[in-house]
Formats: sequence, structure tokens, C-alpha cells
Amino acid sequence: MPLTLDQLNAASPAEAAALLDGLYEHSPWIAERALARRPFASIHQLKHAMVQVLDEAGRDAQLTLIRAHPELAGKAMVSKTLTAESTHEQSASGLTNCSPAEFERIQQLNAAYNARFGFPFILAVRGPRGTGLTRAEIIATFARRLDNHPDFELREALRNIHRIVEMRLNDKFGFAPTFGNQVWDCAELLAQHSDPGFAEQGQLTVTYLTAAHQACQAQLQRWMSDCGFDEVSVDAVGNVVGIYHGSDPQARRLLTGSHYDTVRNGGKYDGRLGIFVPLVAVRELHRAGRRLPFGIEVIGFAEEEGQRYKATFLGSGAVIGQFDPAWLEQRDADGITMREAMRAAGRPGTLEAIGAMQRDPSRYLGFVEVHIEQGPVLNEIDLPLGVVTSINGSVRYVGEVVGMASHAGTTPMDRRRDAAAAVAELVLFLERRAAGVPNLVGTVGMLEVPGGSINVVPGRCRFSLDIRATTNEVRDACAADTLAELERICTRRGLHHTLEETMRAAAAPSAPEWQARWERAVESLGLPVYRMPSGAGHDAMKLHEVMPQAMLFVRGLNSGISHNPLESSTNDDCDLSVRAFQHVLEQLCSELS
Repeated sequence: MPLTLDQLNAASPAEAAALLDGLYEHSPWIAERALARRPFASIHQLKHAMVQVLDEAGRDAQLTLIRAHPELAGKAMVSKTLTAESTHEQSASGLTNCSPAEFERIQQLNAAYNARFGFPFILAVRGPRGTGLTRAEIIATFARRLDNHPDFELREALRNIHRIVEMRLNDKFGFAPTFGNQVWDCAELLAQHSDPGFAEQGQLTVTYLTAAHQACQAQLQRWMSDCGFDEVSVDAVGNVVGIYHGSDPQARRLLTGSHYDTVRNGGKYDGRLGIFVPLVAVRELHRAGRRLPFGIEVIGFAEEEGQRYKATFLGSGAVIGQFDPAWLEQRDADGITMREAMRAAGRPGTLEAIGAMQRDPSRYLGFVEVHIEQGPVLNEIDLPLGVVTSINGSVRYVGEVVGMASHAGTTPMDRRRDAAAAVAELVLFLERRAAGVPNLVGTVGMLEVPGGSINVVPGRCRFSLDIRATTNEVRDACAADTLAELERICTRRGLHHTLEETMRAAAAPSAPEWQARWERAVESLGLPVYRMPSGAGHDAMKLHEVMPQAMLFVRGLNSGISHNPLESSTNDDCDLSVRAFQHVLEQLCSELS
């Protein structure tokens, strides 16, 4: 029979420890210490208690735990001395059926890994879905992690141990993250559609109004219909819109969703997670035959990334009446205008049709968005969910410093007009300036010496600036200081420069009442509330201009990497995001009834 929380909470210390036996490899003390924090209101609270215990135990105890684990496909597997849990996990991933070449490769990796880090490689081989990684995926991950810094890799080993324990605990309690499995499967299925040139390489790229983009539209429409939405449509810019009516079809609606386009060679969760989560929630309402005192409108925004055309937030911008007419005449790399692309995709391509999309904010309660974090913070602190306090305001510039190209061998150091050295000074200034203020970041992402040569003092250097902060005032102060420093550097070095502001977006602080709803939802799951800013831009920034908004972040795997094929999340974390969303719906029901 599956274990229950009531049974665990009521058991004596010895009995409770026995019930949790086998979670941490040869290390029952972790569960024993966590049990001192009973009673647990949820399995998620128990999981986090064990994470805290290990975090508090210190590095020596953590290393002892890591070294208690067997090597993958190592001596213990060959001699059949693995624990029952490890035997099951390594068998499920096919490690007991390695080809001779695969087995030899894994042994080479084991030896190299131990020599570099001093402990065995640990990977949750059952994977983010719990169904098992392939041997090829395991070997690729093994090889990639050999390049990690030792301190980081120690933390990565611990994160994988906690994931292993999470799945073992699910088995003990008979818990299946069904909602998370549905979200995870949707991400995999939608990722089957990719633009030509990328699809052949197994890469995910979906840019605005391509055939792959339209295939995603069609798939989202089918899913919305299958989930029980009352109205499903594609609007004038390609947004996929699903409406689930409230008990009164004229009642105000909760607006939610995110984008389904991607960057080139991107990940499966950026944006798309925020569509799948409410789809699963609406599906459950429909299955129960339940109507709420408000409607739910889910929008899969057609474009947020600005990859095919320079029209970032096109989908959400059109919804709030901010579609730039000049966008229609923009041309992509193949010379196709946006208007032509729209008409080829079956959209009207007229300002009249696009203008008719504008929503009346008074008809909406607010906007919420679930999004993968796209950063390392939640991953590092081993928390599955974070509540967003504000979306950073940002400003971007492109510029060029101009000096004098001259011979690298004959130009004395005190007579050079080196444009690249000047920009290098600016890079270091921005790094110091941004590091000195909380929640402020500054980046020089592009740095180029046109026509540069190894034996020529650079006469020109092109660069970019990207400055972001939780408030416009902090952002603007950093920008002003950076531009003033650029002027000082150029004056001192006898150079001149050009600079163009290419983008400015206002900070979007979360509406307090909506942020509080997300916080209560996280607490209801037995998890601590972690508040954090968003350094990336989101569709919620646009909706913020006309209605209250707040976001929930979901932890990503692989150090939270995003805009990258390694972007991922677990079925358990996705499941929690659905349950948090459902709790927000229940809060609104209570408030409106």
C-alpha cells in the first residue's frame, strides 16, 4: 500500500525513519533529521525539508553522501551490489544493456570525472519525465559536465541526488505528477514543429508565420478544443485564443498565456509553459463540469522574440492596441514583408483587422503568466517555484568608437588611438557599476573590430549596451553613468564615438494583490515563498500597461539555462505550477462569490 502523510506524521521516529528508508543512498540520517520537522502538510514540504537538512549539513557531509553513490554502469552494477533503488534506476535507463563501445566510453568518463572532481558522477537517470534517459543522453550529459567548475559540479551532483530522491519518494507515496506529465508531453509534442534548416539538425526554431509556426497554431487550437474551451480562434496577427466561459458568459475574465514562437535553436519551455499550464487547468474544470464566477481567456501569443521581424511583443502588443503600422512593411531576410507573410498565412494583413483585436481592460480581472525562470537562481537554491516581484526595465544601445588604425609594431603605446581598448575600458566600467547595485545588470553582448587584423591597432570598435533594473530610475542612473564614462574615455584617448538607443522598456512591477495570490498559492503547496525579479522581458510587460499583472517562475534544469536546447524542467515542477495556478483560480472564486 502507498505511504500516506497521515501515516508518516503519526509514526514514531523509528517507524517514520523506516518508512523513508532507501531515499538517500546509504544515508538515512537526512530523512531522520527532516522528520524532526513534522507534521508535513504536503509531500512537497517533506521534499523541501530534506533539501534543507542536506544544505545545512555542510560540505563534508555532502561529499560523504555523494561518495556513497555508485558509478554509473560501474563496478557495483557489474558485481550486482547496487541498492535495490539504484538497480531499478540504472536498469530502467538501459545502462545494464550497454554495447561494448558504450560501456567503454562510460568507463573512460567515470575515470576522467573521478580524477577531476574526486567523487562519482551522479545523474538522475530516470530523467525529467521520470521515464528514463537514453544511454546517448546520459553519455552526452556526462561529457558536458566534465567541463564544469568543481564547486558548481558539487552542487549539480546534489541537485541530481535530490531529483533522484524526489522520484523515489513519489514511488513510496504512489504519487504521480499527472498534471506535470501533461505539460511535459505538450512541450515535447509542440517541439516537433521547427523551421527548415533547423528541423533537419534536430534544433527547435519557430519564427513568426512560418509553416512550423502555423503548425503550432493548429496544434494549440486542437488542444484548446480537446480541453473544453468554448471558443477557439486565431486572430489577425496569429495569436491562438481560447475562451472558457464563466457561469455567466458575460462575466469578466482572467487573462493568461504566453508566446509560442522561439529564438533560433531555442528551448521547449520558454513562453510555451505559460500556455500549457492554463490548458491543463481548464481541462480539469471541463472534466468536472465546473464553471467559475469569471471566464478564463488563454492566449498563445504569436510573436514575442522578434526573430523574423524587428517587432518584439507583436502578439501581446496588438492585444493592447500597440501595433506599429510600420511593421507591416518590414522585410525579413528573404525580402518578404510582414503584410505578405500575414496574407500567405491566411491573415488579413490590414490595420483594420489588427486594430479590432484590442481588448477592453475593464472586461478583465488581470493578467497572470507562468514562465520558466530562464536563470540559475531557483536551481541553485533548490526551489521549484518563485514569485516575480517586477519585470526589469531595460534600455539598449548600439555604438561605435572611432580612433586610428595603425601598425601594431611601429606605433608606440603612448601614441595609439586604440578604439578596442577604449571599449574594453567601458566593458569593465559597466561590469563594476552594475555589480554594485542589487538587481541591476549591465551587458556588452556584441563587440566587433571591423576588418580587424592581428598586427593592426584597432581603429574602429562596434559594441552594444544592455542595461536592466527593477526600476526605471536605477536603470537610467546606470545608463547615464555609463554614457558619461564613454565620453570621458574617448576624450582622454583622443577618440570619438556614435551611440544609438535601440530599445527602451519600462519596468513592470507586479500588482501587489496579484503577487499576493501567487504567494498564497505557493504556500498552499507547503513551499516557502521566494520573491525574485525577472531580468528577462515577457508578454506580461505589455499587459502591465493596461491591467494588473503578476508572474510565477518555474525552476529550470541545467542551471536554469534558456534560449538553448538544454532548457528543460521536470514533470514534478511543472505539476506544482499547475497546482499553483489552480489555487489562484480558487482564490478568485472565493473573492468573487
